[in-house]
Amino acid sequence: MATHIDCKFSVAPMMDWTDRHCRAFHRGLSRRALLWTEMVTADAVIHGDRDRLIGFSPTEHPLVLQLGGNEPDKMAEAARIAADFGYDEVNINCGCPSDRVQSGAFGACLMRSPGTVAACVHAMRAAVDIPVSVKCRIAIDEDPPRETLFGFIDQVADAGCEVFTVHARKAWLKGLSPKQNRDVPPLDYTLVAHLKAERPDLKVILNGGILDLAACKAHLQIFDGVMLGRAAYQQPALLGQVDHTLFDADASTVSPFEAVERFRPYIAEQLAAGQRLTSMTRHMLGIFNGRPGARNWRRVLSEKGPRPGAGLAVVDEAVSMVTTGPELKP
Repeated sequence: MATHIDCKFSVAPMMDWTDRHCRAFHRGLSRRALLWTEMVTADAVIHGDRDRLIGFSPTEHPLVLQLGGNEPDKMAEAARIAADFGYDEVNINCGCPSDRVQSGAFGACLMRSPGTVAACVHAMRAAVDIPVSVKCRIAIDEDPPRETLFGFIDQVADAGCEVFTVHARKAWLKGLSPKQNRDVPPLDYTLVAHLKAERPDLKVILNGGILDLAACKAHLQIFDGVMLGRAAYQQPALLGQVDHTLFDADASTVSPFEAVERFRPYIAEQLAAGQRLTSMTRHMLGIFNGRPGARNWRRVLSEKGPRPGAGLAVVDEAVSMVTTGPELKP
């Protein structure tokens, strides 16, 4: 049986956001956070440019590849490829509400097909030794949340899945955009807490609407882990407090200035490989939020970063605009 990696704190998979540059930056802020890729379809992993789609830096570990799909054979093959690439875990997306996944009958649509998800889990676990987990919503559209969530979890757990990350909202496939689905459906942490109470044998990670590390600490009294999405991306400085606040009181905190300095060698390496500066700096825009000069930091990166030949001198100029001072509190 696969040994599960530490899921106490994760940065959520976010399309167009958590690419390899973002993850490398986040890893400089926290050594302990579990990082996730964007969702990649099984077909893309099998047939596409794998290095571009699922390549990563060794510094990103521990790292989860999130897969989209609903065909057990293809999901198993994609899981094998992920394991061969060195991923620490592979996850099945059962929560994304986008038009793309609806047309492909995966993502949140799979909340109505627990048998399909169970078959995928069974095939994937037979194919790889790394853990196979599931990320889901509590229900979709008018479906009753408790019956839907508990029935889904029970059936998928019977296939061998032991770790579930639950975004504590419904996904409304009718009438709401993917962006609205992140905010409009009300959160129901209590329902997910009831799930954990009834299934103490499972690892249940809470996702959805968690804004800071104080809330993380409170939720960790009930759940096995917490997952932050937009809060971690838009306020990445909080990640510099994660190891100290949630894992080890003796661990050092990482200031925004230290995070930028740690990211410099990666930027230099990627620039030498032909990457554009903005591919990396776009993930850094929020690192100084709340400090004097943060607006100028963002302005310099946004205006000068896209220019041909832009390099580390732009980052240095942007940093010079920020006033040193008290660190942000977690």
